[in-house]
Amino acid sequence: MSLDGDTLSVIENPVAVSHPFHSEKTAGVAGAKGVQGWLKGFQSTTQVKLLLRPSSSQSPVGLGDTKETSFCNVTEDISVSDSRKGSVFYRISPENSLLEIQLGKLPTWLPVCYERWNSSLGTLVCRQLGYLRLTKHKGVNLTDIGPNYTDGFIQITSEQKSSLENMWQFRRSCITGKVIALQCFECGTRAKLPRIIGGVEATLGRWPWQVSLYYSNRHTCGGSIITSQWVVTAAHCVHNYRLPQISSWVVYAGIVTRSSAKTAQHAGYAVEKIIYNKNYNHRTHDSDIALMKLRTPFNFSDTIRPICLPQYDYDLPGGTQCWISGWGYTQPDGVHSPDTLKEAPVPIISTKKCNSSCMYNGEITARMLCAGYTEGKVDACQGDSGGPLVCQDDNVWRLVGVVSWGTGCAEPNHPGVYTKVAKFLGWIYEMIENY
Repeated sequence: MSLDGDTLSVIENPVAVSHPFHSEKTAGVAGAKGVQGWLKGFQSTTQVKLLLRPSSSQSPVGLGDTKETSFCNVTEDISVSDSRKGSVFYRISPENSLLEIQLGKLPTWLPVCYERWNSSLGTLVCRQLGYLRLTKHKGVNLTDIGPNYTDGFIQITSEQKSSLENMWQFRRSCITGKVIALQCFECGTRAKLPRIIGGVEATLGRWPWQVSLYYSNRHTCGGSIITSQWVVTAAHCVHNYRLPQISSWVVYAGIVTRSSAKTAQHAGYAVEKIIYNKNYNHRTHDSDIALMKLRTPFNFSDTIRPICLPQYDYDLPGGTQCWISGWGYTQPDGVHSPDTLKEAPVPIISTKKCNSSCMYNGEITARMLCAGYTEGKVDACQGDSGGPLVCQDDNVWRLVGVVSWGTGCAEPNHPGVYTKVAKFLGWIYEMIENY
């Protein structure tokens, strides 16, 4: 069963009907070339597409003629060295929490005058930086911060501008003698943990935003915590239900072993609402993103924490190392589904390279990104769908991708394909505000 693009994508209120999970071919894989052979055993199961070979150092298992496959020799476009686009850049000083802005034509970072400031602007700036919301803001006396700022200031223009980028102008002084200090919603951090060298199984708290989504008492997909009440996952994990039983979905957080789910200390979180992007196309896998709202909020701790979202226009160059994690199959035969959360480093592959004729031949849209290795080795696999592709930036971890689809698992020249979260920031913010 599939829903067309016009159908309302909000799913709520339990309805007493029963559906086999994903009645068409394994969700997210229907239409992907070259997968039918090893998918035959899955067509009646609840597993969905994608995540992860046991180790980046181990050779592929069960991939047949891997060594005879010619690798893709398209070079990465290394000219993309600065992921920042546009003419206005923002940062919050780690020393004193002051908001600093760099206008494209000016070489220096300048503080922002308190005049005409409001909390709505603070939220917009926080979101530009990949944080969900503003936590605190105040005007700080220039006399309290020392003589560091002598090059001038940024001030909000008197006219109402349509975009945040056009709201700023240079000033020699601030009339009130105050500048803005900001704190945004904390995310993307983890507790101090012993460093893992060459580890495969993740330790508790290493990926505190990772959750397991259970449908009818079975691990079905991964997901990522972005607030105390919202989880990001893949649309193909949920879209096959026209009238689903919301009560059949349970979210487990703060675990690394699936066997610890449903224990007294790890009771699941009930789901109140499921929203998938209305532009999701189950044939091309485009716009493969969804949100789950919980009935009761997470209690944040060392093992349950939110991940930051990417900044607007966030575009990582090919070769950037990121991480995937999940409980999906560790071999493409669909037999070995681990009890313990697995993790692996994967490099970003440029869309230009991923769309070449020796990889996905134009199937990668602007709302997708690729990560993995030309020779295979490490990839997402069945059961990891909806889980996180995270990258560290400015000392915080950001949810760059959502596990979506791919041809096979860890096959040469067919890396994992992920939903590009940076393309859906407006949609995420709108859904969270409206629901």
